[in-house]
Amino acid sequence: MRESPRPTPTALCGFFVESRWAGGEKAYLYARPSHAISHIANQKFMEKTNVNDRKSGAEEVRWDLSVFYSGLDDPGRKIDLERYEVLAREFKTKYRGNLSSKLGEAIADYKTLDVLGNKILVYLSLLQSTDTGDARVNVEMDGATRRISLANGECLTFFELELVGIPVEVLEELYKSDEVVAKHRPWIEHARIFRPHLLSEEVESALEKRSPFASSSWGDFFDELEADLLFDFGDKKMTLVEMLNVLDTSYDPVERRDAIRVLSSGLGGPFAKYSARTLSVVSGARALEKNERGYKNPMEPKNMENRVPTEVVDALHRAVEETAVLLAKRWYRLKAAHLGQGTLRWSDRNAPLPFSRAGMIPFDEATKTVVSAYERFSPTLAEIIQKMFSEKRIDAPAGGRGRAGGAYNCSLILSDGSAASFTFLNYLGSERDVMTLAHELGHGVHGVLAGEHQGALMQHAPIVYAETASVFGEMITFNFLREKLLAEGKKEELLGLVSGKLTDALNTMVRQIGFSRFEQRIHGMDAGLKNWEEPRRLSVDELNRIFRDVLCRFYGEEGEVFTYENVENLWAYVSHFHRPFYVYGYAFGEILTQSLYAEQERLGDRFEPLYLDLLRAGSSKGVIELLAPFGIDPRDQSFWTRGIEVGLGRMVKDAEELSRDMGVSL
Repeated sequence: MRESPRPTPTALCGFFVESRWAGGEKAYLYARPSHAISHIANQKFMEKTNVNDRKSGAEEVRWDLSVFYSGLDDPGRKIDLERYEVLAREFKTKYRGNLSSKLGEAIADYKTLDVLGNKILVYLSLLQSTDTGDARVNVEMDGATRRISLANGECLTFFELELVGIPVEVLEELYKSDEVVAKHRPWIEHARIFRPHLLSEEVESALEKRSPFASSSWGDFFDELEADLLFDFGDKKMTLVEMLNVLDTSYDPVERRDAIRVLSSGLGGPFAKYSARTLSVVSGARALEKNERGYKNPMEPKNMENRVPTEVVDALHRAVEETAVLLAKRWYRLKAAHLGQGTLRWSDRNAPLPFSRAGMIPFDEATKTVVSAYERFSPTLAEIIQKMFSEKRIDAPAGGRGRAGGAYNCSLILSDGSAASFTFLNYLGSERDVMTLAHELGHGVHGVLAGEHQGALMQHAPIVYAETASVFGEMITFNFLREKLLAEGKKEELLGLVSGKLTDALNTMVRQIGFSRFEQRIHGMDAGLKNWEEPRRLSVDELNRIFRDVLCRFYGEEGEVFTYENVENLWAYVSHFHRPFYVYGYAFGEILTQSLYAEQERLGDRFEPLYLDLLRAGSSKGVIELLAPFGIDPRDQSFWTRGIEVGLGRMVKDAEELSRDMGVSL
């Protein structure tokens, strides 16, 4: 998953009860992480060509949203919105005070509301992605969100409170006698762990009605401002996506140095002030929630939503800091040797190696590569992907101003009961773009398989293992390309491929855990990362200092591996901070998947069916139960350490061996 300016739409699926139990949004849209807002290109910007002038074939790959509505003027949207409000009122009349005797019926009707609400909001959100500045779409989204939130607050608030209050003995009988209740047992039991943190019905109702105007609204406006940013670079005005792309893809160190200077300067001023204020609103709102709902710390709601004990999250952070950080430094020093530099600038961190594959990879070729890689591992998964293309569920062009950056996948249950998956890209034809395609389609097959087997309420796995299928998709594609280059004896190109994968893995592990530490500081963790305090409003200068401190913690002091000129304000564009404590899930998923991937050889032919069952599980199992069939257990730090070593460690070792063959070593 890459960072995206808009990883989730306003209130998308967050208006349903599951998100309120967890104190946050359900991650129905999965967007890929990195240092950058997007994962879009790997071209040689030395050519000084506008990214949008380069044609990859992706320009013609547009999704067809007619499965929702024929267009923005379709009267069916208004009818559906009115129907949602009617069904919500009927739901309250029929089931309030009667859940103990009518729980199976209530869950079935609740799913109907879930599907209908998603139809309305997902459609508008997908439209927004293609043009975040479309005033009419934004107005329609705002209106729909308000009406749905109002209906939920007035009519559905009782449901979660009554559900978690049903006596255990009554539920046990229902699990035995009602098939619908039995199927949704994991969903019910997960909801009940939040019982101590729920407030009165009157308060919960008021909070739900006000949710469109809560701290998330600051993030929504942030997304619009960010999409409109322009930077004067050379003789062009560039978007944020294009500026970050220079840092990812330019082969010229001077150009990269100048790009980060322009970027840092352009993110300062009014934008940095707004970003700082947004973070203050987000952290303040979370602090109030912590206090009023009785959580131990601001991070606990996300850990509970992810079904992961806090001790496991802490072990993940320690393993990355103690193991992955050292491997990262080894790689960056080797990279400096390849680039002919004693010490890297921060602007060189994601730079391609001189012999990395350059030039445009047509979208058709990328598709063929990814489908072939999936086909070799699992024909079942390849068939699902081919169906996504044939049904026009992918929107691939690299955008200009207004188009959301990055890439994401959105899976849901359609009105006819079928599972569907929509993938949004900014494809420009780099080798890393191919990996992004593999990544997002991994989310897609996960969503489809889980939707088919679990239905609307248990389709979506928590972020900590929602990443499993996407990272796995990257791994099978990476190894498909790796074996091809090995067979052809193209060692330099192979090292370029390994370098790109290392860049992604380090951005997903080390950088995201660094972001998590930065986020903890914003929410009140002390400088020693030991104790939580009440957060306070932080100035731009204070945020710059904290960000710099975190960089030094994860990448070494000034001059050890990097120099840090022009890193101020780089925290300001990371919109994932508006969804508190979301980011550690990326590292969790990356390392977990590396550990899982390593089990293929041991399990042989048994691995594919076990893996497909994992995808089909959706959110019906916690991570410990999910991994038990593979014989792995994530509850101690050694699991995470081993995962880092078998994944990241192996890639660093491969890079070192290939480098020695080329006469480059530390």
